[in-house]
Amino acid sequence: MVGTRGPIGRPTLSRRSKILIGIGVALLLILLIGPRLVAIITDWLWYSDLGYSGVMSTMVWTRIISFFVAALVVGGIVFAGVYVAYRGRPDFVPMAGPADPLERYRAVAGRKPWLTALIPAILLGLIGGLVAQASWATIQMFIHGESFGETDPQFGMDIGFYAFTLPFVRLILNLAFVAVGVAFIGNLLTHYVFGGIRLGGGGRRGVVSRTARIQLAVIVGIFILLKAVAYWLDRYDLLSSDRRGDIFTGGTYTDINVVMPSKLILMAIAIVCALAFFASIFLRDLRIPAMATVLMLLAALVIGVIWPAAMEQFSVKPSAASKEAEYIERNIDATTSAYRVRSGKDVEYESNWTRDPANPAAVNGDVSTLSNIRVLDPAVVSRSFVQRQSLRNFYGFPSQLAVDRYMVADDGSQQKEMRDFIVAARELDPSRFNEGQQNWINKHTVYTHGNGFIAAPANTVDAPPKDAASSDSGGLPKFYVSDLDTINKPDYKSAPIQVKQPRIYFGELISNVDPDYAIVGSKDGEKTEYDQEGVRYTYGGDGGVALSNIGTRLLYAIKYGERNFVLSDAINDNSRILYDRDPRDRVSKVAPWLTTDSKTYPAVMADGSIKWIVDGYTTLKNYPYAQRMALADATTDSRAQNAGESGRTQADKDVSYVRNSVKATVDAYTGKVQLYQFDEDDPVLKTWMKAFPGTVKPRSELNKKPDLLSHLRYPEDLFKLQRELLTKYHVSNPSDFYQANNFWSVPNDPTADDSNLPQPPYYFTAANPDGSGKPSFQLTSVTTPLRRQNLAAYITAASDPADYGKLTVLTTPTDSQTVGPRQVQEAMKNAVARDITLVAGSVNVIYGNLLTLPVGKNGVLYVQPLYTESKAGDSAMPKVFRMLTYYKAPDGQVEIGAAPTIGEALMQSGIDPRLATEPEAERGDGDEEQGQTGPSVPTTPTPSDAPDEAAVTELRRAVDQMTQAEKSGDLAQIGEALKNLKEALAKYPQAGN
Repeated sequence: MVGTRGPIGRPTLSRRSKILIGIGVALLLILLIGPRLVAIITDWLWYSDLGYSGVMSTMVWTRIISFFVAALVVGGIVFAGVYVAYRGRPDFVPMAGPADPLERYRAVAGRKPWLTALIPAILLGLIGGLVAQASWATIQMFIHGESFGETDPQFGMDIGFYAFTLPFVRLILNLAFVAVGVAFIGNLLTHYVFGGIRLGGGGRRGVVSRTARIQLAVIVGIFILLKAVAYWLDRYDLLSSDRRGDIFTGGTYTDINVVMPSKLILMAIAIVCALAFFASIFLRDLRIPAMATVLMLLAALVIGVIWPAAMEQFSVKPSAASKEAEYIERNIDATTSAYRVRSGKDVEYESNWTRDPANPAAVNGDVSTLSNIRVLDPAVVSRSFVQRQSLRNFYGFPSQLAVDRYMVADDGSQQKEMRDFIVAARELDPSRFNEGQQNWINKHTVYTHGNGFIAAPANTVDAPPKDAASSDSGGLPKFYVSDLDTINKPDYKSAPIQVKQPRIYFGELISNVDPDYAIVGSKDGEKTEYDQEGVRYTYGGDGGVALSNIGTRLLYAIKYGERNFVLSDAINDNSRILYDRDPRDRVSKVAPWLTTDSKTYPAVMADGSIKWIVDGYTTLKNYPYAQRMALADATTDSRAQNAGESGRTQADKDVSYVRNSVKATVDAYTGKVQLYQFDEDDPVLKTWMKAFPGTVKPRSELNKKPDLLSHLRYPEDLFKLQRELLTKYHVSNPSDFYQANNFWSVPNDPTADDSNLPQPPYYFTAANPDGSGKPSFQLTSVTTPLRRQNLAAYITAASDPADYGKLTVLTTPTDSQTVGPRQVQEAMKNAVARDITLVAGSVNVIYGNLLTLPVGKNGVLYVQPLYTESKAGDSAMPKVFRMLTYYKAPDGQVEIGAAPTIGEALMQSGIDPRLATEPEAERGDGDEEQGQTGPSVPTTPTPSDAPDEAAVTELRRAVDQMTQAEKSGDLAQIGEALKNLKEALAKYPQAGN
């Protein structure tokens, strides 16, 4: 007798297995969610410490709400698509055979239909929610969007629509596309599994149930309607088209006259196609919607692709200059507005600069320029700062220092004048720690801060250079030192730059430790932080997050993966943790909607505090018709590429609108961040100020801080963008623009022989280009004609409060040539070739920044410091070896100066040297270097190898004669005086030999 088995039950898990699985799931969730939760809590503590908890709460709640709304909507659509298919399944599904593979899925899904619909809905809902929460900025900009008060030239829509509304609508539309598309797939598969759709074959006919046909038709109809909406929105995107991206951004003739009508035609076809699918609800025949779909696809190919391409190739390109004229003009108007380079409003052009010969009297009397000639290159002298001012191995300076200006009095004078300084904070540099300083206690609790603000007058050196090899003195920076040692000296009260708190807890270099944090504060007043040799200190500021309880310590132990937060007795109830110490990081975190400038610099305020100043930009990607720029590419130059550990490059993103709308400060001691509204007219900033009320202080608060206003600089990255744009957008005629007629280019850095990167812009004080002759702190650059080396234009941006942001462009005549930087560099190299040959074997030779200085009315003076430094890397200290000058005299004679001091070099170039700021004679052996000394008064050069007094007297007499002759206007006297001046100059260098 054959026995039979009973039904085999489903396998079950034991209680122990269920517990183990539960523990495993819990651990997995902790591993996945735990670090993120810790990050959120510690971020909240960080924001609360700075007083910006509202920023984080706004971001978090926006993310949470948008996540759940998007997840529910997307998940609900997907769930509905699957569940209605299940509810509309046939009552009886014939099996395809004894081994029907779908039977197993029907059985599983039939037992838990809700779960079958929920799983894909939850997964897609989570994806939709993640996409939406990542777009929190788009949502906030839509909610608080401001009007620009300007309209686009095609539709007459306010620019705010493109900046704030259109991106949000696109976000919603994209989520809807995904949700409806997945709902269609889920509905289709469900009908197939449960028999609503059966494939033919094996003598059987394919079957589509009425319910399946209706549901699928409705979903497809909705999808096509969404496509119709997309076609409608595509018209607005055409205003930021890249069809002619090599020439201009924006809607072209083809886009506006061919593509735009095609979008409307395709939209109409899409609507008809959608109606055809909806009609299939009542018609049993699917051939009509199928034919409509084929028509739509064919129209998209012919009308959307082939027709525009054919019109572009055969109609537009043969006459592009005339047909694109209107759209190029739109691009010029939008670009100059978006980047603030509008002629007559943002930029003042002065044409035919250098056409007339320079007036010698005006050149020799240009005190604002000649007395401020910068002889120190901030990208070269950093190593001199390190050698002379680092004091300890763990202190350092950025590889590229900053240039700022201060009002100081020359020695013996009561009147203060604006002078340029090379400035830097003496920071803690963890990358310089030796092996014994690398342990956790030293890195994070002992070596916590830097010490001092160092400034060196940019227009002079400590003493005239003697020779190329000596590094003791001569040709080195002349330091103003404000540190823990000098601020306690009696004569510090008369110092022109006075710091009251020189300790630097936040800076560019101090964050060069991984992970970046310092633990400060002591128990019962015990001092544990290194301050000076044999002196300890305890942080007295209110910055940082308190580590007063075990819970907070545990959070940071998890955050940094460091058990010492819990175990070390170096942490006590008064301890605080300082982290995110780079000023740019702090500003970016407090205002995540800002793009910060790649450069920051320290400045001493009126209260004696040291503040890092950070420039913040508001940007947009799609401003109608404005030229789209790659931010990283446009701001990269030879200096940015070699900025070292403290340097940064801009984010790799495209922009078509930039405003320097925010000036931010970060206190070097407390780390406190202040954001100030700088551009009161920027609608993007106004939008963010509405989204984060109280985060940015109004401009009126900034105006109350004259000490801060006096140290604001025109930002480099914005200037580089505008400089790049001005190479094209100084041309206002559309035809000339299309033909690239009179375009310029930014010259490659002439000081780097093999560099293909642009020459960086330079800060210095010179005569205001408005003709007033007053000193003005400027950011400057030059351009050359396209693929040429001669000078095309000089561009300068004012940084002083009175005319901040004013751009002035001096253009040279197009019918004559003015030598450019590369040509001057080669001439200078030839002039000093003999000297370089003599010293090159024993020292390294470095060419500093080549400055282009307008002097007088039409004079162009090129100045470049030539440095030498030891070949020994550990003691390398660049010193000014020669000052090089290049000047074309009124009679057309080119004079190149190459001398130890700037005064001598100017004299060799035929310019009166008496206004130049010269170094003092070298001190005797018994003199001690003081912490602070004032800049030297302009004096006659007195280096050890200077010419004798007779030669100096004769040269002065010739200069005076030339001045008197120019005032008289007598051409004969001028000619005679010029002859005598040349003879005196010829004798001058020989007299010293």
